[in-house]
Amino acid sequence: MDKSILDNFIPWKSADFYTFSGSNTVTYFPSNVSSQEISPESQSPASFNYVAEIPIATAKSMEGKYFVGTAVNVRFGEATNGWSRLYNPPGSGVNLYVNAWVISDIISTPFRVQIWFNSTPPGIIQESPFVASANTAIIPRPQPKTILQFGVGVRGFPTDGNLAFGRSGAAGTMIEEEEQGRFIFPPGGSFTVYLSNPDRPTLPAIARVAFGWWEEPIL
Repeated sequence: MDKSILDNFIPWKSADFYTFSGSNTVTYFPSNVSSQEISPESQSPASFNYVAEIPIATAKSMEGKYFVGTAVNVRFGEATNGWSRLYNPPGSGVNLYVNAWVISDIISTPFRVQIWFNSTPPGIIQESPFVASANTAIIPRPQPKTILQFGVGVRGFPTDGNLAFGRSGAAGTMIEEEEQGRFIFPPGGSFTVYLSNPDRPTLPAIARVAFGWWEEPIL
């Protein structure tokens, strides 16, 4: 193996040394071991057993279970509110695991965020077309059971369910949270991001709300 090729894969330590064989295998000897201390048996090509820690989101993407989506032009302000949610419809056959959510592009006003579990949001429900499998190498492409919905210019607040927690942001800031799948919703459940600007309610605002999630079949 040419050393210049190896440089692209292994941090080269000048104090350490390597041997090469015609089969492109590498034997590595640390610098604290002298060449006299190396037995003939130890000079055979090394056999590596790799143990790697893979983030759960990456593992679910490799399985074709991870999805991403965005609701754009979520309008609120001027005495109205806006929302976006991940909705796991009845009969989906899967549990929804919320991994990440991001709120951005609110540049005109400070804003307030409420997170609701399993609630019924007000206004006309629209469905975002901007949803995709995170693993584009799988053919045919996996399709999510979860639906990304949103509502704009609505009045009032969600009913039923639970107000879980809230956040606040200044104009021009982004709020992003990684939940690592800890929020789990069965068929009929939902994770809702609800937006308002009570401190400057006369100002118009537009937001972009993005999600990352995975789905597991219910056995």
